[in-house]
Amino acid sequence: MSLPKIAVVGIHGHGSSHLRKVADLEDRGLARLSAVVDPREPEDAPATWFANLGDLLSAGADALPDIVVLSTPIHTHLPLARAAMEAGIDVLLEKPTTASLGEHAELVAVAERTGRLCQVGFQTFGSHALPAVVDMIAHGEVGQVTGIGAIGTWVRTAAYWARSPWAGRRRMGDRAVVDGVVTNPLAHAVATALWVGGARASTDIAYVNTDLWRANPIEADDTSSLRAVGTDGTRYGFGLTLCAAERTPARVLVLGTEGEIELEYEHDVVRLRTGRVVAEKQYGRTDLLENLLLARTGERLLCDVRDTGAFMQVLEAVRTAADPAPIGDAYVDWADGLAAAPGIAGTQGNPEGDSRHPVVHDVAEWCERAAREQRTFTELGAPWTVGS
Repeated sequence: MSLPKIAVVGIHGHGSSHLRKVADLEDRGLARLSAVVDPREPEDAPATWFANLGDLLSAGADALPDIVVLSTPIHTHLPLARAAMEAGIDVLLEKPTTASLGEHAELVAVAERTGRLCQVGFQTFGSHALPAVVDMIAHGEVGQVTGIGAIGTWVRTAAYWARSPWAGRRRMGDRAVVDGVVTNPLAHAVATALWVGGARASTDIAYVNTDLWRANPIEADDTSSLRAVGTDGTRYGFGLTLCAAERTPARVLVLGTEGEIELEYEHDVVRLRTGRVVAEKQYGRTDLLENLLLARTGERLLCDVRDTGAFMQVLEAVRTAADPAPIGDAYVDWADGLAAAPGIAGTQGNPEGDSRHPVVHDVAEWCERAAREQRTFTELGAPWTVGS
């Protein structure tokens, strides 16, 4: 029986991690890499190289893979995934699913019309910690849930925002891009919190309040707070930044009348804190590409495109919100030896390897409060929202 053939589209940056995963599957005799697709031809291609997906799809039946992994810019997700599924190929699509809620609905329709599988790359959905947290909630470990929050305090340098033409953009021409903290780097925080609260479909979210800010010279947000309320009344609070003094593990909090659950989702660690017990446990994780292989023979997809509608409702709120407001220089320091100064935040050029990064004053504490209280930075009175 021949092994399933996998093609990876977009092999630089995060795409390289997908190549490593396929290589591991090859070593285990579960699949094989049949093609790589990227505008830049690799010096030592691990499989047949194609410059674009269209070239691969038109190369003949023998060249068609069984699965394509799409690790490409956000605004290309819908057209590439649609082309693959219409060619009879199953898809692993990197997050965020698409660049708008309308595009998400179109992608779901394509999956249903073609009968192909479309798994979205929210890796946390494969974590065994998530159902464990849901089970704790169901068994009343923290009493009645009063809110669910997510905190992400990360660091991204100037080089990160210069990595590609679409980085940090809200739009390119007439196409939505939405490459900000909420929708890309810390999208897992948002999607995981919603999953834990039972929100999957876009209809599971009643409304979203956004409070978008930026310290970097970009279009998109790099420091934001949001409140979402589910149609079941569950309140979600998000405090997210790429302008922290140091990177800390992103966390999801389940807040209850008798305690709290903390999920450090990057490491699949769950901590339970109540008046009766303090406990910690680390869980395993199922890889989404392996799960997609098994789903081709009947196993349930762990992150079906249909299950990302609630996240897409949040992305849509960010996409349609007013452009992020700049955080005033008085509330930002520039790390790496360069202090804030007139013009520093507007430096453009091509800072390859540029490790400068802005640090918003006390931003970690404000993110914590936004998540725990389900209130925005502006509602909380964060100083940059008053003085910017």
